[in-house]
Amino acid sequence: MKQPKVSIIITCYNLGVFLDEAVTSILNYPDKDAIEIIIINDGSTEPSTIEAIGKIEADYPELIVVNQNNQGLGNARNNGIAMAKGVYIIPLDADNKLRHEFIITAIKILDEQQDIDIVHGNAEFFGEKTGIWKAAPFNISEMVLNNYIDACACFRKSVWEELGGYDTQMPIMGFEDWDLWLRMGVHGCNFEYINTVFFDYRVREISMITHAWENRQELIDYMFSKQELRYLLPLRNCLIENKQLKEEPAFKEIFKIFKNKTRRRLKF
Repeated sequence: MKQPKVSIIITCYNLGVFLDEAVTSILNYPDKDAIEIIIINDGSTEPSTIEAIGKIEADYPELIVVNQNNQGLGNARNNGIAMAKGVYIIPLDADNKLRHEFIITAIKILDEQQDIDIVHGNAEFFGEKTGIWKAAPFNISEMVLNNYIDACACFRKSVWEELGGYDTQMPIMGFEDWDLWLRMGVHGCNFEYINTVFFDYRVREISMITHAWENRQELIDYMFSKQELRYLLPLRNCLIENKQLKEEPAFKEIFKIFKNKTRRRLKF
């Protein structure tokens, strides 16, 4: 079997009721040799989830299933990516669904454009909310204020390796992808936004991101205290005080100072 192009990493903690939908959204992808699916069961304790994972292992022996002690989202994703054979990575939450067009488009872009490191697009809500989640091109002056790129993007495994993967020391789970996108931006990685729905995002009343938002300030304080992101804090504070500043010529002059400090290709 040839090396897969894309490894899809599904992390699951007590979400077995949704897992089969996530898996079946990928399984009938036409070029099966181009993908591999790795499921990381991060120490689920729910009997229904344990049963669902066992059934998937029995029904789909071609999938890689790893059952580990609970280690948290960052470690779960990192463990899956570390064993991935694909040159590109797509993380997928166990309660969401992936569209084939995303895989096809991401492979084409990353194969043909070596200067692009991350491909991302839009999502369609389902569950307790409907509509389109429209993302946008990567922009550091927007990203320091709020994360608008979901974890379900496609990036080069080599970039993940270079940056040391997801942060496993986050005090509360839920903002690991925001932290990674900021670090990728600071290190000069190039994002390619495609204005197309690439995955389906399940909206639930209570989820990990709900808990993260309740503790948002603690997570923000942690992220922007890091050596590699610390210099962005004055920029963030400046934009919070005057959100219109980024539209003014003076902002570009301020931003050049931050850009020169890192000698990186930051986008604004």
